[in-house]
Amino acid sequence: MAKIPEILKIAQNRGAEANLPYDGALLPAEAFEILNGSAVAVLVDVRTRAEIDWVGFVPGAVHIEWQDYPGCQRNPQFIETLRQSVPEDGLLLFLCRSGARSHAAASAAAAAGFTGCYNILQGFEGDRDAQGHRNRLGGWRAAGLPWKQN
Repeated sequence: MAKIPEILKIAQNRGAEANLPYDGALLPAEAFEILNGSAVAVLVDVRTRAEIDWVGFVPGAVHIEWQDYPGCQRNPQFIETLRQSVPEDGLLLFLCRSGARSHAAASAAAAAGFTGCYNILQGFEGDRDAQGHRNRLGGWRAAGLPWKQN
């Protein structure tokens, strides 16, 4: 795999092409490479506690819900909790189920002054297949990256 500066440049180019309000967008394998090669990289899992418990999680990730379950209300303490949990100048790699909530979380973090914000495309479970199921079309789990289930 490419070196971290090369991966970040690719992610930044994706971000610029998509006019993202944060630094860039990573594929799951690229995010894993950065997490393994950078002392300042932090995986921020923004899924609900229920998803973490029922679907699985990435060991070592910082978990801060973007929305609650079952109400799906946005967490009003998200930025405050993020400030207490991660360095503002670190590489923050945001993960959710599919990449949508993590996009919103990365956007909010960048707007709040965090630098080095990246969304993990495809999320933990990937896109839906023709039958409406996840875990087969992309995502952290389908890529065979480390994860656990309680």
